[in-house]
Amino acid sequence: MKDPLLLPIDEAVARLDDFDAIVDARSPSEFAEDHLPGALNAPVLDDAQRAQVGTIHKQHSAFEARRTGAAIVARNVGSLIEQLFADRPHDWRPLVYCWRGGNRSGALATVFARIGWRTAVIDGGYRAFRRRVLDDLGHWPAELRVRVLAGRTGTGKSLVLQRLAAAGAQVLDLEAIARHRGSVLGPMPGAPQPSQKGFETGLWDAIRRLDRTRPVFVESESRRVGRCHVPDALIAAMRSAPCIRLDAGMPVRAALLLREYRHFVDDPALLFERLERLTSLHGRRQIEVWKAMADACRWEAFVESMLAQHYDPAYDRSMKRNYLRIDEAQSVELAGADEPALDEAARRVLAIGR
Repeated sequence: MKDPLLLPIDEAVARLDDFDAIVDARSPSEFAEDHLPGALNAPVLDDAQRAQVGTIHKQHSAFEARRTGAAIVARNVGSLIEQLFADRPHDWRPLVYCWRGGNRSGALATVFARIGWRTAVIDGGYRAFRRRVLDDLGHWPAELRVRVLAGRTGTGKSLVLQRLAAAGAQVLDLEAIARHRGSVLGPMPGAPQPSQKGFETGLWDAIRRLDRTRPVFVESESRRVGRCHVPDALIAAMRSAPCIRLDAGMPVRAALLLREYRHFVDDPALLFERLERLTSLHGRRQIEVWKAMADACRWEAFVESMLAQHYDPAYDRSMKRNYLRIDEAQSVELAGADEPALDEAARRVLAIGR
């Protein structure tokens, strides 16, 4: 029987897709904040147990903490083998990590190895991985052939990006990774945003899979997508990149937005809560006008007023200030809100961005 293989972080990252499973031995709260892409949580100590051991270490001694922790870990590892891993075949290959690649991952990986599974442990654990993510995000974006898909709110940028991806183009969908549409009305129902660390890991995972020799299409986001901050190096690459502008008439934009934000039509109270956040910008009177339009189900008028008075001026100012090459952008007209029009727009964007 072999001992677990200790992998330096660079080797672990290079082989990340070679393992049958990535097993996170940290507590549920640590896992929830961030974890390696595709990892499953197998807590050797849960949150309460981790706090208990830490308290014993602080109030008594390291020895007593280790003795107490060992008993808990032994029980938990047995339960994990029975409940999570009982069906794994004899040739299963797990990669295990904890916070620093120490006791927790070591305990679980040792049992895995004794069972006969070819087990590896990340040297330095999640902490080493986190440093690697930040380092890569600091220099990878400059290596990408970025193409920025610009256009006012409602011109179908996200929908066109989806079609580009379906056609085999490389797409970096920041809103999908952040689970937010990037505006005051942008939270996606039933999909809470990741933590900042989780967002950065999602970006890292997406960028590592890109072919640096091919164009990468990305939407013209601001520095923040909801509460998630886009890394400085990526923002810099986007803002200096060539742009392709999507244009659409007001009726087309209203139709697309009403389809995309249907949850606000179904739940006006949720919409009103979000509108309140614009009071300092537009004043109480305008907020009440918008609410009255929604109450009267004048949805097209509501959307067109929001676009004309809030979204378009803000977007135009931001683009002029931040995207250096927007004035050079070739324009693609979105002729309608239906599937054929979106497909045609994607084909034209792809042809321009090659």
